[in-house]
Amino acid sequence: MTGQSYTIEESFKRIKDEIAQAAVKAGRNPDDVKLMAVTKTVAPELVNAAINVGADLIGESKVQEYLSKKDEIDLTRCKVHFIGHLQTNKVRQIVGEVAMIQSADSVRLAREIGRRSVSKGIVSDILLEVNIGKEESKFGFKPSEVYEKACEISEIEGVKIQGLMTLPPFDATKEQTTAFFSNIRQLFIDIREKKIHNVTMSVLSMGMSGDYREAVIAGSTLVRVGTAIFGARRYN
Repeated sequence: MTGQSYTIEESFKRIKDEIAQAAVKAGRNPDDVKLMAVTKTVAPELVNAAINVGADLIGESKVQEYLSKKDEIDLTRCKVHFIGHLQTNKVRQIVGEVAMIQSADSVRLAREIGRRSVSKGIVSDILLEVNIGKEESKFGFKPSEVYEKACEISEIEGVKIQGLMTLPPFDATKEQTTAFFSNIRQLFIDIREKKIHNVTMSVLSMGMSGDYREAVIAGSTLVRVGTAIFGARRYN
């Protein structure tokens, strides 16, 4: 569904309904799953249209793009998470501008987020990005090292680990994707049960436009949906 045949309101409502159905199927409360509207390349007026129909969480993945359009977005009615790869030299520009950084993919990056947060007198909520498919082309921690790195990052002043974020390989089959989601859900539970200081494990961010139903069934607490709401991305 490209969005050309569906309005943003219709698409948003349909996705919310499908998330609720998937949650019920899994024996979960639909209210325990957040829908994020991913607004990469989406014009401010369309972002505001989504906010007007109930989107209270948006995700941006480019620092400069977000900063260039944030003043035109009604941020009084929504929170913003940063979900893209974050270079350490861009950290100072985004810390304090978003409610959460979902893509903490290295200890070095977490240290820089902490350093910049302390300088601003704040604590930044972060998710640890997990490279669940162990792909060379993707950023993130290997599943086998997440616990160790979580312990290390938990000691960094200025950051608080709120959970995990992942995306499965683009070419994974539905069955493989479901397995990846199940594996990270178990990792999420295992780390939560360790009760590490400064680690809450309350957010499991997984699932996008093509697989959010499977993600919800597997245990996702936050799905990141862009094209299914706004249509195909428009690159300049």
